[in-house]
Amino acid sequence: MRTFRAAATFKAAASLAVVTALAAATGCGGGTATDGAGSNDSPRTLTYWASNQGPSIEADKKILTPELEKFEKQTGIKVKLEVIPWSDLLNRILAATASGQGPDVLNIGNTWSASLQATGALLPWDQKNFAAIGGRDRFVDSAVASAGAEGKDPAAVPLYSLAYALYYNKKMFAEAGISQPPATWDQLVADGRKISKNGKWALGAEGGNLANNIHQVFVLGKQHGADFFDSSAKPAFTSDGAVAAVKQYVDFMAKDKIVAPGNAEYAQNQSLQDFARGKTAMVLWQAAASTFAAQGMKPADWGVAPVPVQAGAPGAGQNINSMVAGINMAVFKNTKNIDGAKKFVEFMTSDAEQKLLNKTYGSIPPVKAAQQDPAFSAPDLKVLRDTLATSAAPLPQVPAESQFETTVGTAVKDLWADAAAGRPVTTESVKARLAKAEQLMQQ
Repeated sequence: MRTFRAAATFKAAASLAVVTALAAATGCGGGTATDGAGSNDSPRTLTYWASNQGPSIEADKKILTPELEKFEKQTGIKVKLEVIPWSDLLNRILAATASGQGPDVLNIGNTWSASLQATGALLPWDQKNFAAIGGRDRFVDSAVASAGAEGKDPAAVPLYSLAYALYYNKKMFAEAGISQPPATWDQLVADGRKISKNGKWALGAEGGNLANNIHQVFVLGKQHGADFFDSSAKPAFTSDGAVAAVKQYVDFMAKDKIVAPGNAEYAQNQSLQDFARGKTAMVLWQAAASTFAAQGMKPADWGVAPVPVQAGAPGAGQNINSMVAGINMAVFKNTKNIDGAKKFVEFMTSDAEQKLLNKTYGSIPPVKAAQQDPAFSAPDLKVLRDTLATSAAPLPQVPAESQFETTVGTAVKDLWADAAAGRPVTTESVKARLAKAEQLMQQ
């Protein structure tokens, strides 16, 4: 998930079969130990399923193996590592929750936290368990909020954090006579119309990516006062705010004409390629610096700014401008090395490891003390760090979050297709698509 960590969930969330499996796992209790607290029957070994954070599986093994050897030297506990591609990870986890045959410790996409929490298979991080790793207050509040449903003990611990920023091409801005990045969506559209001509476009999008669609419309929904779920965790996709959010997003192509029609089919980070080639002036992305460098851009070629809001500046309430992105670390409740698993989580979330691993992966430490390292003060990372601290919100922490990505993400994808084909995108058509998604959720 190096180029775009949110891409991790695209294939996993795109299958209704996965959601069905999740519901089945919930019903069977996730194969947890009878006492619900694991055991220490195998105190000298651990198995760890790591998510693919680097450019390849082998790169992750090269990065993580020395750290696991360091942990073994400190504790005498040997960690068996398996790095799992994001396209397989959720299915593997669901199979493990259903069978009870899984790793001791694993990485999960933070948007899955509440869904996996509902299976009952993961260790709850109550006050006692947090105390074993140095305390809950070591972590950024927004990162912990993405680790499970509100009012319940988190099902995981934050490991790597990310947020969205607006990346812009300085040369394209200068050629259009634009001196600074837009702070509001109205400004972005106005700037975009100056740029979108002669084969060049203002804004890139990944219309074929279900999770990306969700991330963008969720943020716009917060800005319109919508949450997509009500207080009872029931879908509220057709609320005025939700409809307005989806329409505003698709209107960047349908009405404002600042997104190229071909972006309706993008699903594999093509918008980043267009940005690097000077075809698109702006993208909404997570930690894109290394990807731009790999495609030949120099740091001076691009700038970074907070994602726009409806009016004013990013902040709490309706000026949320990012979902809380990132990776969490969880422990299976039926682990046969419960004490070792906690020690491993403590090690991986220690200040030293947080600095090292997040530097390597280009993410932001969810541990407050580690964020103070100068490495995380680079212009782009500072924007991400400040966004996480002041203006990011977790996706709905409800058991049906994965299905939300599938149903609403598909509805937005279909609306992008309408816009690309020149078919009208009206308030009524948006509401109809969202009503269909709501019906699918209720079946």
